[in-house]
Amino acid sequence: MEFKLTVLGTASAMPVTERKQSAQVLQVHGRFFLFDCGEGTQTQLLRSHIPSMKIDTLLISHIHGDHIFGLFPLLSTLGMKKRTAPLNVYAPTNFGPILKFFLSYFGEGISYEIRFTPLTMKEPQVVYQTKKIAIEAFPLEHKIETFGFIVREKEPDLNIDKDALERLHFTLEEIGTLKRGEDVVREDEKLIIPAAEVTYRPYKPRSFAYCSDTSVFPKEAEWVRGVDLLYHEATYLSELEDQAALRHHSTAAQAARVAKEAGAGKLILGHYSSRCSDKSLYEAEAREIFPETYAADDLDVFEIPLEKLR
Repeated sequence: MEFKLTVLGTASAMPVTERKQSAQVLQVHGRFFLFDCGEGTQTQLLRSHIPSMKIDTLLISHIHGDHIFGLFPLLSTLGMKKRTAPLNVYAPTNFGPILKFFLSYFGEGISYEIRFTPLTMKEPQVVYQTKKIAIEAFPLEHKIETFGFIVREKEPDLNIDKDALERLHFTLEEIGTLKRGEDVVREDEKLIIPAAEVTYRPYKPRSFAYCSDTSVFPKEAEWVRGVDLLYHEATYLSELEDQAALRHHSTAAQAARVAKEAGAGKLILGHYSSRCSDKSLYEAEAREIFPETYAADDLDVFEIPLEKLR
């Protein structure tokens, strides 16, 4: 059961030769989720061997160009490839006119349904879920309306101890009851079998948070608390903290403080300013505060391994 993040682009607004702009793909339980779609996303998907046709959902943080200028080509390519499966798109309300413009001028070959859901929440809210995962969206602090996202695995069904299965000879109905965490009552034997004594969680649910362009704000760490993998933009180093505040961005040190306060497992940095070509400076600054920090390169892959509980 994979839970794997591929960073497609790490540049901020200004293009640089060695970096593409913001885009990431999270592969979880056979589904592919694309976070933002900056210029060059399609070529990065090809280089990463990620099939664009398998992208289930697009999650757009905001409509600044470095986060969406790769979207029109991607949507067009999916049309040329004869995609028929619906494509979910979650984005701020002001993305609606952009999508309408695209479909008006370039939508002739689009035979698949684009299901656009506008984001308007003021605090974390589930916007997408399956039997195994849930995705929350929450507001960030940027110059325009911007949202972050959290992907969480749901608690897995309980497993039943093999010894208990052999010893107590559960019926199928009783097994279903125990897997729901409910006690089994055998009235004929005047016996109660507590679920807590014969069941266990097979693995620990995993989680990923995507915090794109934002100034740090009081509730941010609370909202991403405990995530295994936190991506946080770090446009500037601390020496340019005044520029970060002016432009509603973060420094590497600020991102690290969020990760530390949130109790995150690992911090991934990106969205570097074109003023700085050495990503190791970002990593070094953040690691003084949060040692488990990794400044991403384009096409880096970060996987959260499955932690079995027994």
